[in-house]
Amino acid sequence: MTQATALVIREAQEADLPAVLELYAQPEIDDGQKLDLDAAREIFRRFQRYPSYRLYVAECGGAVLGSYALLVMDNLGHLGASSAIVEDVVVAPDLHGQGIGQAMMRRAMEQAREQGCYKLVLSSNAKRQRAHAFYDALGFTRHGVSFLIDLNQADAP
Repeated sequence: MTQATALVIREAQEADLPAVLELYAQPEIDDGQKLDLDAAREIFRRFQRYPSYRLYVAECGGAVLGSYALLVMDNLGHLGASSAIVEDVVVAPDLHGQGIGQAMMRRAMEQAREQGCYKLVLSSNAKRQRAHAFYDALGFTRHGVSFLIDLNQADAP
C-alpha cells in the first residue's frame, strides 16, 4: 500500500470471495484450509438475505488486503437499542501493523454508530494475544465472560 493509493473499505461483492478465502486460510484463522468457492458463494448469498449482515473488504489498488463481517441486531432489551457484532476480522499477514485492521475496525464502529447501536462486540480466541493487544489499543475493553459449546463434539447436548 502506498501513500498515493488510498485504502478503500467497501461492501464485498461475490467477485471478492476468492481473495477473502485466501485471507482466511492463515494459520491463526483456518489453518491453511479454505472453504470451497461454491459453498462460499451460497453463504455469501445468505448474508444478503439478512437485513443487516454484510461482509466488507479493505482494498488498495484493486487488491483485497483485509476483511470483516458486521451483523447489526435488533433487540427488545436495552430499550430497543440495536447492537452489533464484528466477526472474521482478517488482514493479509505481510501487511499487519500498517493500519489496515485499525481502519477496518474504525469503519465498523462508525457503521454501528450510524445504525444506532449501543455497543459493538467481538470475540477472539484466548490464544491470540497479538489480536487482543490490537483490540485493546483501539479502545475495546474486556467485558463479561464469553461461553462457547462446540456443537461438533460427540458429547455436546
